Amino acid sequence: MTTSLSVNLNKVALVRNTRHLGIPSVTRAATLCLQAGAQGITVHPRPDERHIRGSDVHDLSVLLQAWPEREFNIEGNPLHNLMDFVRQLRPHQATFVPDSEGQFTSDHGWRFPQDAEALRPLIAEARALGVRVSLFMDPIPELMAAAREVGADRVELYTEPFAESWGTAQQAAELQRYADTARAAHAAGLGVNAGHDLNRDNLTSFLRHVPRVAEVSIGHALIADALELGYGATVHDYLRCIHEADA
Repeated sequence: MTTSLSVNLNKVALVRNTRHLGIPSVTRAATLCLQAGAQGITVHPRPDERHIRGSDVHDLSVLLQAWPEREFNIEGNPLHNLMDFVRQLRPHQATFVPDSEGQFTSDHGWRFPQDAEALRPLIAEARALGVRVSLFMDPIPELMAAAREVGADRVELYTEPFAESWGTAQQAAELQRYADTARAAHAAGLGVNAGHDLNRDNLTSFLRHVPRVAEVSIGHALIADALELGYGATVHDYLRCIHEADA
């Protein structure tokens, strides 16, 4: 399996929102990343529109119609505003994230059995619309069967703990935890995505050790790199990291 790269454009929108000039353009950034070979685009439109706005989500949905082989992934809390986008736009994938409305950034996954009752009908609705559902999850092998039981197609493993362990004595143990969780997910019939603080330093090692990762969603580090290298060169280098893991 070759892992797909989905570029999260939230930070492009964050910079744009500091002025009223419309630059940098979110759709232009998406176009350049797709032209460079990114297999998908991710956005996380929060209710306060601190970065991605509702209009951006609609504009990107239109843009991606010209790239039928690429995927559109919309992240968010299905108990807040995410389902409105799912119902209107029917993206390829909806990643359900348990963020509070004012949360600084995503920092934990869904809990089971606590969240099962609320998630089950929303997952069923999204899937009935033809939308793949991925649940943002902590790397806990025992929770993977529960994620599948509520109807999810995939899980997105929250990778900040791995990123924080990079270069420390805990790195090997963290990688093993993610590998064990991925295997448990596959055994339960789930696909595996990953994201949060993956970068050009740690991505290859993660993918070499964690089996059959279908997609990585990378935003903050990739956009930071693009400020220095440009979108095209940055996407090419992340794809290089992925290909080195395959090799």
